Amino acid sequence: MKFGLCYITDRKALEPDALGPRIVSAVRAGVDLIQIREKDLPTRELMEIVRHAMQATERARTRILVNDRLDVGLALGAAGVHLGTHSLPARWVRGMAPPTFLIGVSCHSLEEAQAAEADGADYLLLGPIYETPSKMQYGPPLGMEKLREVTARVHIPVLALGGINVDRVKPCLECGAAGIAGISLFQSCPSMEERVRELRAQLVP
Repeated sequence: MKFGLCYITDRKALEPDALGPRIVSAVRAGVDLIQIREKDLPTRELMEIVRHAMQATERARTRILVNDRLDVGLALGAAGVHLGTHSLPARWVRGMAPPTFLIGVSCHSLEEAQAAEADGADYLLLGPIYETPSKMQYGPPLGMEKLREVTARVHIPVLALGGINVDRVKPCLECGAAGIAGISLFQSCPSMEERVRELRAQLVP
């Protein structure tokens, strides 16, 4: 099971109606995970986005995860759900979801990472690793040493998040990360295929 590249969506950072095509291009480019992170949307609109994403992945290896909304993920047959700091505990989700349902958890410390693993999470996002405006509310960047510490102390895949660019992928991997996750990393590039190719090259041992 690959966790190398995780695209986290943010439709507000894109042109109107650009999210659907961006998701399709990410699937075609071979992104491993796409986290639909549109938490402010009404249920009906969110379901339309997730349904569209699911259709795009019918013959692809990309897996679709829904941020927070376990009900939407289960109803549409998504690959899993990603839980934030104020979401349902992973152990509750594990008790309600099928065995193959992926559960990811956002973490900002070693203690949170260990708790997520103990609760049955399949992987976690750790961040912010580098300084990034979108994660200022979580405090200063954790840095490489904290990433190294967390990956050494938990036994599930850790994806580095926050301020990741093409040049910062390899240092994260060298600290034990299984992969990287990002928003602007995937949404600010003119060519999704080229961006994924650049990132995938960094993932090669």
